[in-house]
Amino acid sequence: MTDNAFYSFAFGVGTKNRKGEWLEVYYPQPLFQPKAALVEIIGAAIGYQGGNESIELDSAALSKLTPLLQDERQQTILTAMTSSDQPRVITFIEEDRELTSTPETYLKLHLLSHRFVKPNQQNLDGIYALLANVAWTDRGAVDLDELFEIQLQARMRGEVLEVASVDKFPKMTNYVVPTGVRIAHSARVRLGAYLGDGTTVMHEGFVNFNAAAIGPGMIEGRISQGVTIEAGSDLGGSASTAGTLSGGGNIVLTIGKDCLISANAGTGIPLGDRCTIEAGLYVTPGTLVQVIDEDKNPVKVVKARELAGQSDMLFIRNSQTGTVECRTNKRAISLNEALHAHN
Repeated sequence: MTDNAFYSFAFGVGTKNRKGEWLEVYYPQPLFQPKAALVEIIGAAIGYQGGNESIELDSAALSKLTPLLQDERQQTILTAMTSSDQPRVITFIEEDRELTSTPETYLKLHLLSHRFVKPNQQNLDGIYALLANVAWTDRGAVDLDELFEIQLQARMRGEVLEVASVDKFPKMTNYVVPTGVRIAHSARVRLGAYLGDGTTVMHEGFVNFNAAAIGPGMIEGRISQGVTIEAGSDLGGSASTAGTLSGGGNIVLTIGKDCLISANAGTGIPLGDRCTIEAGLYVTPGTLVQVIDEDKNPVKVVKARELAGQSDMLFIRNSQTGTVECRTNKRAISLNEALHAHN
């Protein structure tokens, strides 16, 4: 190893099914870009040779590693893990490449929600094959093939096993709770979402993995996978942003600063700063748009993709003709400071 910073490593505790397959991994405090010298010391103690690898740890190995770390929180984590009988692991990511294991996949999702990286800055190829479809219960992750027996055992004790969801992704707040955010309904923010300081996600808001609200901002609509909404922008009720999943095209969207996508509106093109889309209007890349100059004179008709990434645009539908128009947005959208305060 060189003296350059390493990509990431983390100590985790997780859940396996009865076949010994990983269902999920929780990393309390990932180390992002630690010094390679530290990785070399840790690696030498457990036989790590380099590369992207996950190594299971027993209590003896954890006891040996604890004195090697100077960070008190990391020492606390290792001490707690030493006394646990849950599967424990250390995951190393030396190179950002296609995913190869479930523990590595969970570490990359943690890095997003811990704000170490932003959407589309990591290689997440292969993610779906490495995430099991899991029953997320009040007793943790349960393999679907084992769910019936565990439900039955709970009933025999006079209990009900609460199954909150059946999904490949858990909710973020069971793993990471970023500082300075408000989330009205935690199940609507997946692990791997990036929520910046000052972000509010209301009850019907949704933030997918590898998606970001940089904050401050109000999210009442949907941020799809791969989409980033910059600081000062709001996403109105039931508004939507087109991602690249489920046949959503290949345009990676960024919504610039101080934008407003109004209620029931949406966009399939990137927006620059200070843009507004009126309520109920969905702008797709192929939408025909009449460009209007500052004197309200028609200039030309273009497909919306030709306006992608430009700033100070106001998209509205002409109530008389039904034509979608793009005008200069002369009003800056300022956020309500009281709504976005987190004190």
